[in-house]
Amino acid sequence: MKKLLAMGIAGALATGLSLAAFAQGGATNEVSTAHAHALMAQSATSLTTAHAHLHHVVNCLVGPKGAGFDAKAEDPCKGQGNGAIPDSASNEALHSKLQTALGEAQAGLKSDSLASVHQDASKVAATLQDTGTPAKKASGGYSW
Repeated sequence: MKKLLAMGIAGALATGLSLAAFAQGGATNEVSTAHAHALMAQSATSLTTAHAHLHHVVNCLVGPKGAGFDAKAEDPCKGQGNGAIPDSASNEALHSKLQTALGEAQAGLKSDSLASVHQDASKVAATLQDTGTPAKKASGGYSW
């Protein structure tokens, strides 16, 4: 009986750890995709395009159930997880950086100046690149 109980507890712990690793993996993909869209916003030649890519960043960060998710904008992270912020809830440092990136993206969405949006997108890209996720290449970039 004790052996079964020990096996059950070990199985539950392993499942819990696997789910946490899976969630972290989803966050890694979502951060990578959000970073790509921040770079696209940074180099956009029109305010409309820059705003569209920042919406994609927000959608990847908050996920479809998160505050600020724009269902009218594309969700390039669909199927990758529940949003990088919810998926990183167990990693306080990453979660905090993603919240910062979200604020920077939202600031860019409020701007009517392409130059200002480019600056905010640059901040978002730098913040997301500094998350230390395994998806980063040795050169400092992401693979997508």
